[in-house]
Amino acid sequence: MRDRACFEENERRDLAPYAMASADSRGREYPEEEHGFRLAFQRDRDRIIHSTAFRRLEYKTQVFVNHEGDYYRTRLTHTLETAQITRTVARAMGLNQDLAEAVALAHDLGHTPFGHAGEHAMAELMKEHDGFEHNAQSLRIVEKLEERYPNFPGLNLSYEVREGILKHSTWYDRPRVSSYNPAEQPPIEAQIVDFADEIAYNCHDIDDGLQSGMLALDDLADVDLWAGHYEAVQAAYGGESLQVLRYQAVRRLLDEMVADLLAYLDKQLADNAIKDMTDVRAAGKRLAGFSEDMNSRTADLKQRLMLRLYQHQRVRRMGAKAGRVMRGLFEAYLQEPYQMPPHVVQRADKMPMARVIADYIAGMTDRFALEEYAKLYDPWESV
Repeated sequence: MRDRACFEENERRDLAPYAMASADSRGREYPEEEHGFRLAFQRDRDRIIHSTAFRRLEYKTQVFVNHEGDYYRTRLTHTLETAQITRTVARAMGLNQDLAEAVALAHDLGHTPFGHAGEHAMAELMKEHDGFEHNAQSLRIVEKLEERYPNFPGLNLSYEVREGILKHSTWYDRPRVSSYNPAEQPPIEAQIVDFADEIAYNCHDIDDGLQSGMLALDDLADVDLWAGHYEAVQAAYGGESLQVLRYQAVRRLLDEMVADLLAYLDKQLADNAIKDMTDVRAAGKRLAGFSEDMNSRTADLKQRLMLRLYQHQRVRRMGAKAGRVMRGLFEAYLQEPYQMPPHVVQRADKMPMARVIADYIAGMTDRFALEEYAKLYDPWESV
């Protein structure tokens, strides 16, 4: 039987020299004995998957609220698609797939219910109480809020996973980064997550938008990044259903974006003479990214999605409703905290009540938040 030492030796042999080896991790905040046959980042990935916050992503909004239909992406399925793309890129570049996947699986744990509308509402509500930002909240969940172990709070993840959760996207103005050395770049395994995330949501938002009818093919007809792929699949599979054509075009779009990310990263590694992790951390800039041409074309696509999908009446109405629910919950709890469960209120012994409330609401699923709002404000609803 192969043990951890064997797997660590395999990493030394197989990973690229600029990859983050498990044996070189800076470790955990609370010391733990290493596992007999699992690597450090593998254990982190498994802890994230088994966490309460990860399971709740199933009922949190991506673009469409869960009750609008079973077909549409949720925050959980988006996370899985992001992790899949991340692993593909990590494998192609010789990176540590366990570390990359762990960061990808945790990158949205801190999102509130109701998607970005919910986060914007929470950020506004917490503006006078030290703020709210979902990457920092994701880190807060894995460091403090998950309750699964007797000897420490949180999940006690490795330094590199926690660093990646916080630093995988633009992070320089985030106060929480001060304890994770802002001058250092995170491992490339964390850097690629930001772009895998963008690839995933660009592709699946087109797919969901067209499926919902909120987005029409004509809305994208002059968007360069999409139009060429759809024309190609029409020419190749013209007799197929619109569903097949749509899927094949999305598939081609995803593949082009991943290929561009790989080519750009490969060039940056060569141009900056990156030989090892020390070079990665001292690079002074993010090495992962898209080419200038792809950045321009994705900007056009995102602008069209913003205009035709994210600003659609149905999405806007749900966003406004989400804001009212978030504000209603926050104000009700702030006025009378004992409307929350006793074990939640007890946290105010160690932190301000506003932060306790933000943690509680941010952890809610869409469904629970709507039910709780009804219990607080509808006199006919059972409490």
